[in-house]
Amino acid sequence: MIVVTGAAGFIGSAFVWKCNTEGIRDLLLVDSLKHSDKWKNLVGLDYLEFVQKDDFLDMIIDESMPENVTAIVHMGACSATTETDGDYLLTNNYRYSQLLLEWCIKSDVRFIYASSAATYGDGANGFSDEDALECLRPINRYGYSKHLFDRYVKRLGVDDKVVGLKFFNVFGPNEYHKESMRSVICKSYQHILDHGDIRLFKSHRTDYSDGEQARDFVYVKDCVSVIFWLMTRPDVNGLFNVGTGQARTWNDVAHALFAAMNKPPNIHYVDMPQDIQSHYQYFTQASITKLTAAGYDGGFMTLEDATLDYVRSYLLDHSYLDSLKTD
Repeated sequence: MIVVTGAAGFIGSAFVWKCNTEGIRDLLLVDSLKHSDKWKNLVGLDYLEFVQKDDFLDMIIDESMPENVTAIVHMGACSATTETDGDYLLTNNYRYSQLLLEWCIKSDVRFIYASSAATYGDGANGFSDEDALECLRPINRYGYSKHLFDRYVKRLGVDDKVVGLKFFNVFGPNEYHKESMRSVICKSYQHILDHGDIRLFKSHRTDYSDGEQARDFVYVKDCVSVIFWLMTRPDVNGLFNVGTGQARTWNDVAHALFAAMNKPPNIHYVDMPQDIQSHYQYFTQASITKLTAAGYDGGFMTLEDATLDYVRSYLLDHSYLDSLKTD
């Protein structure tokens, strides 16, 4: 049995879909649904059981876990980079992860968890997953909570026994429920249909033109292919970046989206909110040398191809990843 936490969320549900496409349905899903629409991410997926996240934590603490668990893929966390409740972040992203890690080490169960490129902060120290963690300086509470756990894994001396994944700018199907944290592609699709234009932040730095701020945009289908490969390779461990290895600009994103929608580009630049200017990332680009050196050769879709698939296969009819739809 494979346990997936955050299983109703964006990457978690996409990973369940990936398992289904590989013929795996012996899955225990863990999440907290409450009033969110993320339950819709699960409708087209096939799994054995669903457990609420607090009940699952009780199972860990009470040592009442099923005996046939072979891996925990821990995608559960508060993923909002704008979250300001530091205690909430530490409880959900740090303490919960500690308990799962410790159980996996004690039980000899494969543990794969989600870190984040937010741990790199403003990128002043680069984006290499081979550099010392002590050099990194996150610039928001979310990034700090993830960085804290990365350092805990290392301090515990088990970084060569588990896998941490530093996801860069992930986009794709099953992110509808994320509201303000959805990708620009997801948010802008309907805006283009309604108003005919896309709105991007102006640059507030002289070394970047408007819309030329750059990020490493990676398609969620590629992310879950990486996770699945690592789950089947217990000899590969450590902290890995998950990105394409190529930074692309927001203008590139806009042009890819308009092309996928068969519409002429129409870009308007708007002022960046004052409260995010001090911690806005102008450039991110994953170094994926460590991942490819470990043997991963699955590749990554281009921004244009991924955007086309996202628009034509999902956004066009607001559909979700479905175990019967494997393309």
